Amino acid sequence: MHLIPLPALADNYIWLLHDDDGNAIVVDPGDTPVVEQALAARRLRLRAILLTHHHHDHIGGVQALRARHDVPVYAPVDERIGEATERVRDGDRVELAEPSLRFEVIAIPGHTLSHVAYVGAGLLLCGDTLFSLGCGRLFEGTPAQMLASLDRLSRLQGETLVCGGHEYTEANGRFARTIEPGNSDLQQRLQEVTALREHLQPTLPVPLARELATNPFLRVDAAAVIAWCERQGAGDNRVDRFATMRRAKDGFAA
Repeated sequence: MHLIPLPALADNYIWLLHDDDGNAIVVDPGDTPVVEQALAARRLRLRAILLTHHHHDHIGGVQALRARHDVPVYAPVDERIGEATERVRDGDRVELAEPSLRFEVIAIPGHTLSHVAYVGAGLLLCGDTLFSLGCGRLFEGTPAQMLASLDRLSRLQGETLVCGGHEYTEANGRFARTIEPGNSDLQQRLQEVTALREHLQPTLPVPLARELATNPFLRVDAAAVIAWCERQGAGDNRVDRFATMRRAKDGFAA
């Protein structure tokens, strides 16, 4: 199976997966021309579309794609996603014959209340919940919901590749460094990210294990993170620490 991040819009990634027989799926296609060009360039046949949440930059290309490709659209239970043909819930499985793929659906509310992730083939397709070195804004959910979602993702296998929906790693990294300036794993990751972006290369996917070592939003129990949160006046519990970091990130000017 081949995994390709397709840059789209301002900083989105549309994830393309295909096999050696020319069968493909796309995840969160917010831009139709980007997908059509990728399919044509690689002589691929679109077989399915997977959606993580309702935001337009993740679903905006679905209607036009379905007009040309009669394929199923898997999406969470949310009336704001009118293009869905198959509704998925926590614990469901998406099984595809071409390409041969099987995903477990995990509900991960926080960024939006109906947000889901797809886990399979060694991948975590997580939309706008988990980014490299960061996490999504809380547009609909609570800090407790988002932290529970991130905790759930943290329990996946460390080699699972995180496939987030945006190229935010550089900006996230600048914030992460303010929280854990002594984190050597983070410093190494930032060096790699700088080199990649200098050549306009994607910083995703990234193994979950590396995020667990570097992403402050997955490290609310790390000593350095606790100390930083205490200095910001956070309460003595995990949710308060997460909420404190998320508010700080919302107002962070790098």
